[in-house]
Amino acid sequence: MAHTICLIKGDGIGPEVTEATQRVIEATGAEVTWISLPAGAGAVKKYGKTLPAHTIDHIKEYKVALKGPVTTPIGKGFKSVNVQLRKRMNLYCAIRPVRNLEGVKTRYDDVDLVIFRENTEGLYSGLENEIAEGVVTSLKVVTRKASERIARSAFKYCQERGRKKVTVFHKANIMKKSDGLFLDCVRRIHEEIAPEIEYEELIIDNACMQMVRDPSRFDVLLLENFFGDIISDLCAGLVGGLGVVPGANYGEDVAVFEAVHGSAPDIAGQDIANPLALIMSGVMMLRHLGESDRARQIRDAYNALLAEGKPEELTRDLGGTAGTNAFADALIKRFS
Repeated sequence: MAHTICLIKGDGIGPEVTEATQRVIEATGAEVTWISLPAGAGAVKKYGKTLPAHTIDHIKEYKVALKGPVTTPIGKGFKSVNVQLRKRMNLYCAIRPVRNLEGVKTRYDDVDLVIFRENTEGLYSGLENEIAEGVVTSLKVVTRKASERIARSAFKYCQERGRKKVTVFHKANIMKKSDGLFLDCVRRIHEEIAPEIEYEELIIDNACMQMVRDPSRFDVLLLENFFGDIISDLCAGLVGGLGVVPGANYGEDVAVFEAVHGSAPDIAGQDIANPLALIMSGVMMLRHLGESDRARQIRDAYNALLAEGKPEELTRDLGGTAGTNAFADALIKRFS
């Protein structure tokens, strides 16, 4: 099958890790046409916007994109490109698989969980106001439609992938109406479409404690936007960090696959960034495109590379000496 994929190289190390990922995907024999599109800090200089209209138009047309990391200023400056993309494309479902990788040493074993994060509302709705000098409010938006939609996605995923349990993290003891609505919606969808799936609810602070005590007790996590953002990164830390986990954002007919780490401008252009997270996201993208065999080929290659642990094939963050391109070359050599 031939595929047209929109490519956002991003900022900082983005161009390096996306180009390495392109090479790995092409080396499987996948027939891909890449459309390179601007977004992020680099796009401002040329287009005056972080997310130009033609970038949005192309992704809507071709339905799939691979995105490198983009810069988001803290406390000022332009709005997050990631948040803009999710809203403009209605990418309501963020999925992040998190699992131990042989050869990547961590404090925890037997971690194999999947995070489902509602991606379009909550505190990230961006509705902030300074109502008086020194007083700012931020509005948390929760709707029945969005809550039921993400719940349905999580339970259907369990049925399709043989997952056994969904755990909701919430703060409905304090945010009784907003998180209360979210819980009510999830409970109803659970009973309606997947009563055979084990279901539990944990208050977010207790859930974090349970997570660092024994993450192996969790299977599929279901969270609203803000909590999902935080817990996603926490879980990445359980298995080695943001450099070893993929991420995907799904809408009704559009999907954007991305590196979940930052743009790391301090090491940009030095050929030392680890491209694995984006390569893993590329594997999710290939599965989405119906290229399961090629996706498996890449996954088997990086599993083997990590398990063997040769320093000359691993990037510095993984304890090796390889550069970005050398890491990609080592993966490609393992393709049969």
